[in-house]
Amino acid sequence: MNTQTDNLKTNKLSNLKPGLKAIVYKIDGSSIFKKRILELGFIYGAEVKVIKRAPLRDPYEYEILGYRIALRKAEAENIYVLPHSAAKHLANNDFSKCKIHKQINNNNIDIANKKNINIALIGNPNTGKTTLFNHVSGSRNKVGNYAGVTIELSTGKYRHKNYTFNICDLPGIYALTDYSYEEQYVQKYLLEEEIDLVINITDASNLARNLYLTMQLASMNFNMVMALNMYDELESKHQTINCQKLSDLLDFPVVPTIADKGNGIEELFDTIILYLKKRNITSFSKHIDYGEEIEKSIESISNSIESSPIINKNYASRFLSIQLLEGDEYIINQLTKRSNNKDVTEIVQHEKDILENNINDDIEAYLINQRYTYIQNIVKQTVKNTKASSSAPKEIDKLLTHPIGGIIVFIFLIWLSFKATFTIGSYPMDWLDTGIGLLSVWIKNTMPPGPLTDLLTDGILGGVGGVIIFLPNILILFCCLSLMEDSGYMARAAFIMDKLMSKIGLHGKAFIPLIMGFGCNVPAIMASRTVENKKDRLKTMFMIPFMSCSARLPVYVLFIAAFFNQHQASILLAIYGTGILLAVGIGIFFNLSSMEMNKVPFIMELPPYRMPGLKNTTLNMWQKASQYLRKMGTTILLASIIIWAMGYFPQQTDYSKDYDKLITITNNNSTLHPEDKASIINDLELSKAEEHLEKSYIGQLGHFISPVLYPLGFDWKMGVSIITGMAAKEIVVGSMGILYQADLDADETSVSLIDKLKNRTYEKGPKSGQKIFTPLTAFSFMVFILLYFPCIAVIAALIKEAGWIRAIATAIFSTMAAWFISLYIYQIGSYFMG
Repeated sequence: MNTQTDNLKTNKLSNLKPGLKAIVYKIDGSSIFKKRILELGFIYGAEVKVIKRAPLRDPYEYEILGYRIALRKAEAENIYVLPHSAAKHLANNDFSKCKIHKQINNNNIDIANKKNINIALIGNPNTGKTTLFNHVSGSRNKVGNYAGVTIELSTGKYRHKNYTFNICDLPGIYALTDYSYEEQYVQKYLLEEEIDLVINITDASNLARNLYLTMQLASMNFNMVMALNMYDELESKHQTINCQKLSDLLDFPVVPTIADKGNGIEELFDTIILYLKKRNITSFSKHIDYGEEIEKSIESISNSIESSPIINKNYASRFLSIQLLEGDEYIINQLTKRSNNKDVTEIVQHEKDILENNINDDIEAYLINQRYTYIQNIVKQTVKNTKASSSAPKEIDKLLTHPIGGIIVFIFLIWLSFKATFTIGSYPMDWLDTGIGLLSVWIKNTMPPGPLTDLLTDGILGGVGGVIIFLPNILILFCCLSLMEDSGYMARAAFIMDKLMSKIGLHGKAFIPLIMGFGCNVPAIMASRTVENKKDRLKTMFMIPFMSCSARLPVYVLFIAAFFNQHQASILLAIYGTGILLAVGIGIFFNLSSMEMNKVPFIMELPPYRMPGLKNTTLNMWQKASQYLRKMGTTILLASIIIWAMGYFPQQTDYSKDYDKLITITNNNSTLHPEDKASIINDLELSKAEEHLEKSYIGQLGHFISPVLYPLGFDWKMGVSIITGMAAKEIVVGSMGILYQADLDADETSVSLIDKLKNRTYEKGPKSGQKIFTPLTAFSFMVFILLYFPCIAVIAALIKEAGWIRAIATAIFSTMAAWFISLYIYQIGSYFMG
């Protein structure tokens, strides 16, 4: 620290009011918090500005190094600051020049003979890695304007000038540390896989923060090229970067790119080929000179590593030495696994003891401060402002995160998404239903009566056709979610909701996987990896199945369209709200339980607002459409055929009434009016079909489980639909289309299954003649579908992420919750409604 600042009054960052600036002086708190907050730029001497408080008064939004970050007040209390006027008293360390270490480059490749080049894409979150990957590989991986979109390794190929580049898109990380799942995963991949070159993707408009990871990658001695991405955003801020100067300082090529438009991509790979051709057997790598004492320790540890390797491959010993000094758990674990590395462990501890006596600072904090000091000098030399930038995004942000307006806007946007799902989606839904009805009529008129015709019309069109008509509704909902994600609003929603999330022991970062659950629970469960703390991650995973995924949406659309002519968006919002409330209850329960683990601080980047791109939005919608259609042609088609077959067989002749004789008598009765005769015959045929269905295999199964579901107001056909829906929730609608014998050739202007549900009555029993479905029954059934057994894919994801026991426990608990809550809704509702 600088002794000139010792007599200046320090304050806690949490005490500063919005609009004020200060200078970071000291960081306290847990070692986990200190390391992460330092890596994000809260170093001694850095300028930090308080932007605003969240609508619920916590967390706070801060600006540092040109980007926005959210911290809770509890975390901000561990950051001590000096008045902004203290900046002139701070030491101005000159790291504009770095020491050159002469090393053998172990990653040289013979590019003249090797035509397949392995490339790793690495960068911070929200830098456009996946956008670039999709462009070059032709993939359609999901992209979004918030951290945690890329949660797994993706691979693809790109052919350019007779070379094949095998490209791996790795999760976005801020640093090579053991702080989060993604960072551990990326570090392990870099140290253990065959990599010929690293493309470091950086956000050109936020170079200072991005260069921290770059410095760490450079110390690994990889062949590396930087893609200075989103260069158009930099220019929109009226800034420029001297790429040649930046390349000279970093000692590897720098190429400006705009990945979403494809600009600079060919130049990037041209540069890679040229760069690899120019690499010599012996290369020079620039590294930061950390000072005489640190450098001596690094050299001592490096010599020990080179004589007793920690990692299976001979990577840069300097990088490993620095990681050991910083206490990186992954590297330490690799070290302790090998008994022959005992000497290295002893040397590391010896060097740490020496440094603690010679350096008036925490070793880790000192190293991070030195890196950022060097980075700041690089930025000063390469980034230039041309004129003042516009404040329009700031004005938008004020509205979206306003103490009152922010919450209103959030609720309104969710409601508007549901409203659009029904209002706009109703037109293509009717068109598809009419088309399927006409196709069914054509098949019946063209093909002779028999099992095959029945299979095509009643089985496949009744099942698959009954589900596919809801595709437009799902696409509209995903379009709305994609627009919120791509614009950067989803991260603001997490910022707004953090205070409420804290009441259940989570922070705003967990809100994003929960919101993703509205699209599909499976990727949402995978995205929970972005939650660093294991307890919070498990809690988030258990809550996600109660977020109503798009697979349940066809059920809601069907029943809301049939029984709720008014306030349709509000009813849908109430269904989703029920799942959210139960998820919150689960969170509170786990928070009060004894499952205690180390608490991870709330630190979340708030990405800049961006205009959603038509290409990306269309791509996300196409992904969901293709997934939905694949499910139509596989799972739902197979399920529809099985359900139809179980309802078609066994063929029976022992009917309680001789329907064929009654139909013949009715036809021969000349005293009946033709319309009356047709009505009686139709009723007789329906009764015959109903009795056949009840005696079929699926009817026997339905009647077996009906006692459990009868108190909920469900008949046996609803029970069968519930069982089939365990494979995929869309099958519920397909099953009902088959079991309730939807007349697809009926009135072409109506959704036939809706008409059947409206008019369906009990055939026998104490409720004989009463309608099976009422608004109360429909609401109770929708809540059951919302809550009960997650689909098989979700269970598989839970097994992968949380283990068998937790996955099975989730399935049992959710089904029990569905039964009891639906029972409560139906019985209490019946009491008040008579």
